[in-house]
Amino acid sequence: MKLASLKNGLDGQLILVSRDLTTAVSASDLAPTLQHALDSWAQVEGKLEERYQQLNDKQCADTFAFDPAACASPLPRAYQWADGSAYVNHVELVRKARNAEMPASFWTDPLMYQGMSDGFIGPRDDISVREESYGIDFEAEIAAITDTVPMGSTPEQSASHIKLLMLVNDVSLRNLIPSELGKGFGFFQSKPASAFSPVAITPDELGDNWRDSTVHHPLTVHLNDELFGNPNAGVDMTFNFAQLVSHVAKTRHVGNGTIVGSGTVSNVNRSSGSCCLAEKRMLEIIEFGEAKTPFMQFGDQVRIEMFDDQGNSIFGAIDQTVVQYPVSQ
Repeated sequence: MKLASLKNGLDGQLILVSRDLTTAVSASDLAPTLQHALDSWAQVEGKLEERYQQLNDKQCADTFAFDPAACASPLPRAYQWADGSAYVNHVELVRKARNAEMPASFWTDPLMYQGMSDGFIGPRDDISVREESYGIDFEAEIAAITDTVPMGSTPEQSASHIKLLMLVNDVSLRNLIPSELGKGFGFFQSKPASAFSPVAITPDELGDNWRDSTVHHPLTVHLNDELFGNPNAGVDMTFNFAQLVSHVAKTRHVGNGTIVGSGTVSNVNRSSGSCCLAEKRMLEIIEFGEAKTPFMQFGDQVRIEMFDDQGNSIFGAIDQTVVQYPVSQ
């Protein structure tokens, strides 16, 4: 299934979107919001699936053209947003550029932070930032949405609790990060609201490209209409989504609608480019002794999308422009 949330109040209005992302139909009579659907997944999944098949078979009345700009993120807000860093070679590269040794535990125990989840950015909404000096960066990622996961669930047990997948732009303010991490208490101001793809999909939509709790497709990033990176998400993922969800559940019960992110998609083979500016800048520092690529400026545009083997968009595109948030006088 492909599900989306039209902008409507704080939690949106649930719709089903056709596999080719051209048409949609309301699902609000089955579940008014995606969170409501997740809270009653066992009761509504079959009904949603039936309507989704009718939509694709052109047997639904009252369909309408799907417009990603009319959508909020699939979960406009969530009870929990936990973002990992599953592509450990990316972490190793960033640390190498500043001559910091990476602890061996990073390869066996996932890094993770808890981001703000009380209001996400829509997939076509602007990224509003007060100052360019903050070091504005995009981070192209994949995320899973879970149902309730019992505390202490193993990776094998956690795999069955992954209900939906999305793309993510985990916006980072790079120049605010060093001082925050220097305090030894993690990210806060340096991690503003994230954006998610127009639709969330059930893993079966990926067919054989969803295996081992990993998405096996390239993730494509364009910056100002130029290809920036196209690394394969199924390559070099040190911790798969089942392992990440299990990590979240180690000491707590995980509630319906929890979002777990993969971290920036990154390949050891750099020929396919990067999914964030920081990685490219680190490669430049290693090669040239200094970063040559600037962070995003007001007016810059980033587009994040994933395509199937036939070249069709799977999740729709996150397509955003950086704008200045009005500064109070």
